[in-house]
Amino acid sequence: MLNVKATTWNVENFFRPSAGAPAADQQRYQQKLALLAATIAKLDPDVVALQEVGGLEPLVDLQQRVAKYPHAHISLFPDDRGIRVAFLSKHVVSAQEDIVDFPPGPALQIKGLNASGDVVPITRMGRGALRIRIEVAGVGIDLMTVHLKSKLLTFPRPGRGSSFEPRDEDERAQVAGIALMRRSAEAVTVRMRANALLVGNATTPLIVLGDFNDVPEAQTSLLFNGPPGSELGTPGFSRPDQGDDARLFSVAEAIPAERRFSRKHRGRPELLDQIFASEELFPVMDNRRQRPVQADSFIEFAGDLASVTDNPTERADKVAPDHAPVSATFAT
Repeated sequence: MLNVKATTWNVENFFRPSAGAPAADQQRYQQKLALLAATIAKLDPDVVALQEVGGLEPLVDLQQRVAKYPHAHISLFPDDRGIRVAFLSKHVVSAQEDIVDFPPGPALQIKGLNASGDVVPITRMGRGALRIRIEVAGVGIDLMTVHLKSKLLTFPRPGRGSSFEPRDEDERAQVAGIALMRRSAEAVTVRMRANALLVGNATTPLIVLGDFNDVPEAQTSLLFNGPPGSELGTPGFSRPDQGDDARLFSVAEAIPAERRFSRKHRGRPELLDQIFASEELFPVMDNRRQRPVQADSFIEFAGDLASVTDNPTERADKVAPDHAPVSATFAT
């Protein structure tokens, strides 16, 4: 019997302070390490996918706090802030793959603005995705973690870096459109890599998890669901069909409705941290698809989940992340 639990968590600004940093920064970092370690230990997943990790050093610090996770792997491709995705695993990792470049295709031919405000082509993900393969109960499992382009908008200001405030509505509309195109292109890139892993493969399950920076109903999230009509909670779920080979099932429906969120934006709950799993983790018995999954969002990990605004600088001195960890347990 296969029993595997996977957790995804955006740990927000997880950087190790420099050796000469003020004592308050050092203390805050130790408090954050303690909170992250205690939360992961309480959830006790087989694998935890992390986003907003500021390099290998804080990942190793966290690994040392939670001794059950001897295997740590981190993406080679951070964003401009230095944050990247990573994994901690109880199980040996037999393969690791970085995913960052856009593959060929019309949906991947997009443009953006550089720091000088010039139009430039975008050819890769802002933060690389990471795939690992583990073995649980004799079954190889692929896990891929992502941190897609956020909805936070920054506006280039030549000679002054950037601003969170647009000059006018035209600029806001342009930059918002670019952000949406970039998030879509990143989602397509990861979905296409998932297709290559899934099609014709009935032996290796795939779990895609991370911070999708949008809700399950958003088109960038729906890209991962595969052919429509068989999602959890729909009448078609229990009926296997020809689309299943490449299908990814969102576990959002398995999270209790009152807890189906992982962040609060201006007081509004939203589920940005999502988990998708392939058909092998939803087996067919007596010609009916089974639903052997339990999922939850640990929204109480540090008391009430903080509500955030569009200004990330307000969070610079916070210990608790602004996202809750989301977990799914598959028992087949």
